[in-house]
Amino acid sequence: MKALQELARKLLEDKTVSVVIGYEEGPHGVRPAFITKPDQADRLIFDPRCVHNLATFLSPRRSHLVTLGKKAVVVKGCDARAVAGLVRETQIKREDVVVIGVRCGGVTGDPMGDGKLTEKNVAPRCAVCDVREPKLADHLVGELPPAPPTPKGPDMVAKLDAMTPEERWAFWQKELERCVRCHACREVCPMCFCERCIADKSMPQWIESSAHPRANLSWQMTRVLHMAGRCVGCGECVRACPANIPLGLILKKVAAVVEERYGYRVSDDPSVPAPIGTYRLDDKQEFIL
Repeated sequence: MKALQELARKLLEDKTVSVVIGYEEGPHGVRPAFITKPDQADRLIFDPRCVHNLATFLSPRRSHLVTLGKKAVVVKGCDARAVAGLVRETQIKREDVVVIGVRCGGVTGDPMGDGKLTEKNVAPRCAVCDVREPKLADHLVGELPPAPPTPKGPDMVAKLDAMTPEERWAFWQKELERCVRCHACREVCPMCFCERCIADKSMPQWIESSAHPRANLSWQMTRVLHMAGRCVGCGECVRACPANIPLGLILKKVAAVVEERYGYRVSDDPSVPAPIGTYRLDDKQEFIL
């Protein structure tokens, strides 16, 4: 994408930023790129293989990136919600990052694929995307491609809702027993920004570290609750999971509960307060006896 390359080159030449975080071709498909010199800007690309949510690299817990200086980051519409979330949660200051928005026609979810979108390989989140043109952007590049194809397959959240509690319990027990506690879901998530995760604490130990059903359930449910009102639906945790656990299903369900109870959907407007840390007189509280 020539416009993206030219913009990155200018931002670096003008010393507006010290690094542009984008995408490049790697030995095994598309990968994140850290461009620090103007003559490196030609490495930047953008196509349907660019699935990574690069807002992850803005989190202050990634202290090794602080030395890079002021950053510009390439974001899709869904990624922009993560940037807004980090600003909303006072993890970064809006003026400290230059947001380069790219108009997006969907991603495949496979950075090592051929980049051709089909009903079978399009990322599930693309079917319901309503922010194909990022609003939270200092610069906007690219033409708006056609809408992505609709993914094939059943609505798994609706399927789970139709189950009995016993059936759902059995489903999640079977799925979560495969967890190896690698914490890849945590590491790739842009909204997991705690400098020290509760899963790493041993005095007291809140969550057992061994990979067995009880500990796995405790870890995954704790993380899901921490993501309530925060998860941006980028699907990076699902893509990164080596055990192919459908973590996105429960995150999607929790997001629906938050919207139903509090009228809140994760927004790319950082000024919109999230339910966590916000109290309203009209909050539902019928569960209080």
